Amino acid sequence: MPAHSVTDAAAVPTSLPLTPFSPTDLKIRHFPSAAESCSDSGLGFNSGGLENFSNSLSKFNSALTAGLLNPMSPPPPVADKSRSSPTLFEMMANEPDCPPRAVALVQNGVVSAHAHQSSKLYSILPPPLDKQALVQQRLTDLLGSRSPGNQFNDAVSADVKLTLSSKDGITISLSVHRQILVAHSRFFALKLNERWSQQQLNSVPFFVEISDCDDIEVYIETLRLMYSKDLKRKLMKEDVPRVLGILKVSAAIGFDAGVLSCLEFLEAAPWSEEDEENVASLLSELRIEGDGAAEVLKRVSFDPAHGMVQEEVLIRLLQVVLEGKDDKARREMKTMVTKMLRENASNKYDLRRESLYAACDACLSSLHSHFLQAAAGEMQDVNQIARESDNLHWLLDILIDRQIAEEFLKTWASLSELSKAHSKVPAMYRYEVSRVTARLFIGIGKGQVLASRQARCLLLQTWLVPFYNDFGWMRRGSRGFDRHLIEDGLGNTILTPPMSWQQEILLSWLERFLGSGDDCPNIQRGFEVWWRRAFWKRKEELERHNHLRIMAANVDNS
Repeated sequence: MPAHSVTDAAAVPTSLPLTPFSPTDLKIRHFPSAAESCSDSGLGFNSGGLENFSNSLSKFNSALTAGLLNPMSPPPPVADKSRSSPTLFEMMANEPDCPPRAVALVQNGVVSAHAHQSSKLYSILPPPLDKQALVQQRLTDLLGSRSPGNQFNDAVSADVKLTLSSKDGITISLSVHRQILVAHSRFFALKLNERWSQQQLNSVPFFVEISDCDDIEVYIETLRLMYSKDLKRKLMKEDVPRVLGILKVSAAIGFDAGVLSCLEFLEAAPWSEEDEENVASLLSELRIEGDGAAEVLKRVSFDPAHGMVQEEVLIRLLQVVLEGKDDKARREMKTMVTKMLRENASNKYDLRRESLYAACDACLSSLHSHFLQAAAGEMQDVNQIARESDNLHWLLDILIDRQIAEEFLKTWASLSELSKAHSKVPAMYRYEVSRVTARLFIGIGKGQVLASRQARCLLLQTWLVPFYNDFGWMRRGSRGFDRHLIEDGLGNTILTPPMSWQQEILLSWLERFLGSGDDCPNIQRGFEVWWRRAFWKRKEELERHNHLRIMAANVDNS
């Protein structure tokens, strides 16, 4: 039986009508195809099916009239004992839920229309070109782009046929003029001399072949420059890598005007870091005579005879940053200079230890002067305290990074005069000083600063109480304050002196912490370590000592 398809899905009723069903209510269109076949019973659309449907509907109406069924209840299902296939109504009801078939059906060797259209699209697309064909096409376009009046690659007036071939197997021919080549290139002047031309009178135009070119496109651009009156303007359209290629070809064929124009371009054009390396490498390789190459290399080379030595430059850079007036700009430049100094640490022209400590001494002297003035009530330059403290913090970072901060720790620990005057300066101006102390605690706690026991004890004795007093202000006002890092550093520092010092410091801390809370550093972990050292391990040592005494007594008695 031929397949059928419903053309209007809206003709399907949404609820079951109470009037007898007529098969003429559906419009069915016939598609003559042998691909899908089903029997009358498979469709469920036959006389027996309609008769069963009418009988069931009559029984339902009778039961509804007799009041045996709720009028709102759905009709009973159609009885079908022998049918195993869905009816036409079920197929129509489920048709919107069926997903579209994504696979093209091939039936009796015939591909569906959708698959046939897709195959047409693939057949229209051109085959992909290989890299060599793309380069060949680009070279052809380059030779074809000739401005009016320019005789480059003019086959009518040219008397030399030049063939260029690359190492990749790409070959291209162009038409050039002997007079122009000889006038601009020493290489072509030698190849196309008068004697050689006389020998080739019978074959005009002359044929010249140059093989193993690194880049044919660059070679063509170099030859095109010979036909240009303003070489510098012509090069302005190029980038640095392309000009380097033209420079290499110009130097190889003795095109002096091209070499000079390329050097002028390189001297004036901006470079990237990669360009800088390529320029220096190529110029050192070509060894071009004259001042042009030297002028270009001055951009990347330093001549000590005409300026300061590198360490003097670094010292001046350090001083400029330390004396900067704008806080935001000074912070940014400190980050940049720190990175530069870290990268330059292995250089033999790096900053010496003496130069760094000279800068530290200058900042310490300024801090000492302004701090004592503020303690005496002279507040006109009180902002310099925070400024010099920040400078010292930055210099200390550099010293710790270079593992030479032990001398700074000794100097800072000996500033007892500043420590005594600390309480006389308002906390809002002095708390930056304690940031330097905090950085030393972190350095000791991490093992970055290996100072002597006397220096560590003196540091705690001089600056621990001022540090406690400023901790709350540091927590609220310091940029980039890391509380846990500082607390770990302080706890580890306190655990480095003898046990008697640890006990005194930690018991004093506990009393302060219980009275101040968050405004006091929490070094509970260090306190627990000290507690285990002082009691549990001490108890074990006593028990072990008593055990040894008992064993010794038993040996003596025996």
